[in-house]
Amino acid sequence: MRFVTYASADGDRAGVVNGDLIHALPKGTTLLELLGSLRQEGERALAEPDEVVALADVTLRAPLPRPPSIRDCLCFLDHMRGCLKAAGGTGTLDPTWYRIPAFYFANPATVIGPHDDVPVSPGSAWFDFELEIGAVIGTAGRDLTPEQAEGHIAGYTLFCDWSARDLQGLESQLKIGQAKGKDGASTLGPWLVTPDELPFAPNGRLALQVRAEVNGELVGEGRTDAMDWSFGEVVSYASRGVELRPGDVFGSGTVPGCCLLEHLDLGDLATFRGWLKDGDVVSLRAEGLGEVRQTVRAGAAPHPLAARPDPTARPRRPRVNPARSALPYTKGLHQVGDGVWAWLLPDGGYGRSNAGLIAGEGASLLVDTLYDLPLTAEMLAGMRPITDRHPLSHTVLTHANGDHTHGGQLLPDPVRVLAAEGTAREMRTEMAPELTAALQVMDFGPVLTPFLRDRFGAFDFGGIRLRTPDQTFDRQLTLEVGGREVRLLDLGPAHTEADTVVHVPDAGVLFAGDLLFIGCTPIVWSGPLSNWIAACDAMIDLGASTVVPGHGPVTDADGIRAVRDYFGHVIDQTDAAYARGLDFQEAAFGIDPAEYADWLDAERIVVNVYRRYREIHPDQPVVDRFALFGLMAEWDSRRMR
Repeated sequence: MRFVTYASADGDRAGVVNGDLIHALPKGTTLLELLGSLRQEGERALAEPDEVVALADVTLRAPLPRPPSIRDCLCFLDHMRGCLKAAGGTGTLDPTWYRIPAFYFANPATVIGPHDDVPVSPGSAWFDFELEIGAVIGTAGRDLTPEQAEGHIAGYTLFCDWSARDLQGLESQLKIGQAKGKDGASTLGPWLVTPDELPFAPNGRLALQVRAEVNGELVGEGRTDAMDWSFGEVVSYASRGVELRPGDVFGSGTVPGCCLLEHLDLGDLATFRGWLKDGDVVSLRAEGLGEVRQTVRAGAAPHPLAARPDPTARPRRPRVNPARSALPYTKGLHQVGDGVWAWLLPDGGYGRSNAGLIAGEGASLLVDTLYDLPLTAEMLAGMRPITDRHPLSHTVLTHANGDHTHGGQLLPDPVRVLAAEGTAREMRTEMAPELTAALQVMDFGPVLTPFLRDRFGAFDFGGIRLRTPDQTFDRQLTLEVGGREVRLLDLGPAHTEADTVVHVPDAGVLFAGDLLFIGCTPIVWSGPLSNWIAACDAMIDLGASTVVPGHGPVTDADGIRAVRDYFGHVIDQTDAAYARGLDFQEAAFGIDPAEYADWLDAERIVVNVYRRYREIHPDQPVVDRFALFGLMAEWDSRRMR
């Protein structure tokens, strides 16, 4: 039999499903109080229903809207192996996993129905689902054998454990169990099915085919009889010295492949579909148990908590951008020319980028967005006194890095987004925006972890949907924006595969994107370094009197020359180290930064030396970006010591 709880004018009602109809149990009766006698009560309701309603006409609640307890188990060890591989491990389990079944207590107060919207856990950028089966205890018991435990199960239901993977990853470092990463929501439904209605394998395992989809696309499918630990075994284990109560729910753990986490491949991030976002529809089905279909909705922003002081932490040097500027280097909108403004975000370090606004008659152009949605929303609001009079018509993305592209979804739909062809190509292969949260929550060891959290901890990577360009250009493009000429020039590859500058000739203003870091150290992700030097010469030749860098305070041609001279210094020092037979790490850790030592983020010298070594000797071993961050963290740590 299939039992449901549904909403009515008199409050929640319980009933038994008969085809497309619900035969209601008496008013005030709940499934929880009938679990020990479901079949008898179901037969009575079928014969003499209190009311009969169409299944299609009611809103289903969870069969047990508030179960006494929820234990979420891990019956499928392949799921755990897949999670370990997704986190960069080998998938090898500790021997303890084979000795005892694992479970944690979930929150009964967060149970929701099979078609309810699901809010993203506050502060999470890595929201996930897990397709599981829930077994519901029908009669009390204690110290049960596995065989006895099977007899205490009243029925089964679909169970979805909604998971905030980033919060889970951070909290796991405390090593005291699950917390807010598993506290957002748990779905039960659409109905509770008695065991006699369901197939079982010869080994006694529940034998159901299951399938998980997001927005109609298959994520995973599998069978429940692949369990390593049976329901009887996990219920038996949980009953040791504990009285189980009617209504206690036992989740099976995720059927292997039926969550997003297991499909994450750190070696091929471009293939990952991304975590759940506002508007995604998750559909989970199980043979005999029906389907839950739910829409994910944006969650509330968390109220921030200040970190406690760590008495063992080495004090970091104050971050002060040393560059001089004719304009105040403060956060916000600054006019830099006739109808031209810069949005500045001190101190110019990682993720703290600048943007620009160029206004013509009745139209305006935005140069870049910012690293996250709150920062971009603040910027667009600050520009509104101008854009209300001269609505945004175009946005130019100077390059593909997220601190210049992540806010694009907040642009009005009519705005046309433009970028160089290389930028559009690189955006399609960049790491999904929300995966950047790994830099805030994952444990990468005692050197790299504090380095990354210091640089990236202030940003909010949740809910970002990358908006790709509507139009691309090759090398150069001239636009007319409200009667003004705006020139786009791709001077890359240098910082990235393509690096666009935006020139406003009639105002004498140049937006240089990340071809210019002022008071902070540039970083060569693509190169060659000689091309960056050539790009500096090309920017000087444009004759702009005011130059807005991608990072740092507003400058002029002298600021461009300083960046050009920095790369000249790197080339001279690196080539000399190579001639002495040093490997690139020895060179990077031994180079004298000279007058550039006070520039912020001086550890980027590691990447710049690596790129120069690759130019000198193309067969130099490839070092991935994450490993380069590790070397930068070590460089910075040594400098602090």
